[in-house]
Amino acid sequence: MKLAGLTVAYWAVLVAALLPIGCAWLAKSGQMTRPRREGGLDNQHPREWLARQTDWRARANAAQANSFEALPLFIGAVIIAHQLGASQVRVDVLAFLFVVLRVLYIMMYVANMANARSLVWAAALLVNIAILFV
Repeated sequence: MKLAGLTVAYWAVLVAALLPIGCAWLAKSGQMTRPRREGGLDNQHPREWLARQTDWRARANAAQANSFEALPLFIGAVIIAHQLGASQVRVDVLAFLFVVLRVLYIMMYVANMANARSLVWAAALLVNIAILFV
């Protein structure tokens, strides 16, 4: 299935690539308008500011890093599956499932549900591997 010339799997790649940006926004939310002297976002040194965050903001930032780490395998798996002529429906379903799992992963990371988060991470990894073998 295609929308605007892209398969669902390619749209899933775009969504997966935007997930880290969503995590960064979440980590910074509510702090962008707060003055720096009161602990608000220091946009001149955003990485240092994020490194000082605690609790759910720190976890959102960690989810951002992990989301970037998950991208290369997912992008590669989708491209390889397309190049090898894999069943488009299967690749689309698996790619969509990967994105759903990654969203759940981020939610669980921010909510500090460590064990469930690890299971969802493993499931997303298995989905990635499945895309390679479709």
